[in-house]
Amino acid sequence: MTAIPVADPRTTRRLLAGLLGRRRWRVAAAGLATCSAAVAGLVLPATLGRIVDAVISADAGALPLLIAVIAAAGLAHGLLAALGRLLVAQLGEDVLAELRHSVLARLLRLPIATVERAGRGDLVSRASGDARVVGDVVTNLLPMVVGSIFTVAITLVGMSALHPSFALAALAAVPVQALATRRYLRLGRPAYLAARDAQGERSQRLLEAVDAADAIRAMRVSDDRVRYVDDAAAEVVTREVYATGVSIAFWNKLNLAELVGLSAVLAVGFLLVGSGDTTIGGATAAALYFHALFGPVGAVLGGVDELQRASAALSRMAGVLSLPERPTRLARAERRAVELAVDHVSFAYDHGFHLDRVTFRLAPGATGALVGASGAGKSTIAALVLGTLTPDAGRVEFDGVSPTGDSRPLPRVGVAGQEPHTFACSLAENLRLAKPAAGTDELRDALAAVGAQGWVDRLPDGLATVVGAGGHALAVVEEQQLALARLLLHDPDVLVLDEATAAAGGERSLDRAVARLAQGRTTLTIAHRLDQAEHADHVVVLDQGRVVEQGTHSELVAAAGHYTRIWEAWSRGGPTD
Repeated sequence: MTAIPVADPRTTRRLLAGLLGRRRWRVAAAGLATCSAAVAGLVLPATLGRIVDAVISADAGALPLLIAVIAAAGLAHGLLAALGRLLVAQLGEDVLAELRHSVLARLLRLPIATVERAGRGDLVSRASGDARVVGDVVTNLLPMVVGSIFTVAITLVGMSALHPSFALAALAAVPVQALATRRYLRLGRPAYLAARDAQGERSQRLLEAVDAADAIRAMRVSDDRVRYVDDAAAEVVTREVYATGVSIAFWNKLNLAELVGLSAVLAVGFLLVGSGDTTIGGATAAALYFHALFGPVGAVLGGVDELQRASAALSRMAGVLSLPERPTRLARAERRAVELAVDHVSFAYDHGFHLDRVTFRLAPGATGALVGASGAGKSTIAALVLGTLTPDAGRVEFDGVSPTGDSRPLPRVGVAGQEPHTFACSLAENLRLAKPAAGTDELRDALAAVGAQGWVDRLPDGLATVVGAGGHALAVVEEQQLALARLLLHDPDVLVLDEATAAAGGERSLDRAVARLAQGRTTLTIAHRLDQAEHADHVVVLDQGRVVEQGTHSELVAAAGHYTRIWEAWSRGGPTD
């Protein structure tokens, strides 16, 4: 697998700056509320120092006012701090929502080749696991860290106001904190990135095992596959334990820094009181200021731990946004049959298979059939026509318009495949994915056109019945009819058919529905049954990625070539794929 790239720190910062820049006024409001809360918090230690001096000097008359100041400052601090955290959390959630939307939209528009190289495990990990890590930090940590940064800065100003020596003494903790943070930054980010990558690999192996469960049981290699997944899980544990060890060492050094700083402040206070440069109340206020810094400094530096996790996750999400997406083009408003031209198209997969200068044309409204053994290139050509793959050379054109060429509107291209997907929502919502503005009567007409009206009328809630995962289970034929009705509402100009009735065992009602759907549309069929080629207007015979014959069924049978051998084998009941 070729992993999706991880964005470098500069690119990640630029992404974050852009997200915040579009919300600059909300950033300013959150900063103002948080800064005001920190200023209100300064009043508490200073007032407590004044109370100490008042008690020593027996000035009882000053105590009521000082106590009232503490109460007012405490109330203001609490309210402003809560407001600041709320504004920061709301801002962060809004940024995260836009980021999640952007990543998901990009994943859905990635070329299929990119998806196959990356593997679904990595994609799922970035879209869900990484987003969850960033979301946890935004919701729980970010408000606290932002407030703590303001508190640390303003508290140091307050200590300087008491006496500059107190602020200098507090800075004795900085070298220990700086060394600890520098080492953690050097080790932490790679450790968490490695852990996230290992989680992606574990997800990929687990998904593969679930998807291939039947084959695994049939080949009796369950134990081997379990060990394969366990190996990936063990690698996750190893990397997580290492990252946790880096974090524990970091916290131990922060505790040492607090001890050094507090000892320095107490020593300076003792000297200044002895020399008469400050009062006992001033020294008390300084010690309280520094003690009040324990929480915010620990939150800021300790938050580096979680911020590193979030940074690694954010870089992986930014990496998705760095990938090129398939170009999106407007479709024509009105349907009409179009000419389909595949002109000297070549395409190569990473694993080596390639198409070599495939060329054929279908007239407007004509039906074409792709014939050949498994691996001949039929599905690859279908994917190129659908636009999920992009040719390495040559062009796919619709009435002379190429998806990768000029900006003229493209025709709508639809596909009916062997494994239709039923979305986990109501039957009506499933259908309206193809045409959001469709009314109830239009939905029922589409279902009736594919022979589905009978079973729909028997559903407990009709069109409102929830189907798909966790909902009402549909039979294979019903799922295919739903997919065909959805395709009918989509109303494509060009239709790609890939054995749309195979999973239902060649159900006649589905054959009739597919035939009705193809009427008036340029249709390309991947012919697994040669009766599909027999009734096509144009047959393209493929062998190992090349066109070896093409023409009508009658012309190819008369030519006594490659197609004739396939046709004779099929007519005798032998395999054609």
